[in-house]
Amino acid sequence: MPLALIRARDKLLAGLAFVLGLATIAAAWGSQLIGGLYPCDLCLEQRWAYYLGLPLLLGILVLWNRLPLALWYVLIAIVAAIFLWGAYMGGYHAGVEWGFWPGPTSCTGTGVSISLSDLQNLNAARIVPCDKVQFRFLGLSLAGYNMLISLGIVGLLVGAMVAQARRRA
Repeated sequence: MPLALIRARDKLLAGLAFVLGLATIAAAWGSQLIGGLYPCDLCLEQRWAYYLGLPLLLGILVLWNRLPLALWYVLIAIVAAIFLWGAYMGGYHAGVEWGFWPGPTSCTGTGVSISLSDLQNLNAARIVPCDKVQFRFLGLSLAGYNMLISLGIVGLLVGAMVAQARRRA
């Protein structure tokens, strides 16, 4: 491996984490806008890891050589924690889909009863249940893939921290 790549392994890993995250959220939006897969409440909740983590990671990448090292570690750890939370949400949602545990009452059909006045605009409402899988590939739902991708992003960011520590040692 060229010496320049070894020296820049930390930035390369963080950049790969950003690209993977950006591709994932773009695919989520594409599956919604083009593919017609409407997100449930838990799907929308999982997207917050990308909405919070990616801009912060982009800022870290842009300011890479200008950040004090201690701040760099803290910020990378915060982004990793955000995506770890995203992995948890993906795993939780996949468990709801498999019936391992109950989901939130807002999207699993176990909520309160509705009245006739609630039914007035029923055609305009689109209710997507969190416990029904809209799409599976190789046995995993999109929530399961989101969990794996989020864990991959966490792994890349931890790898960037390790590479940075080795480079400084």
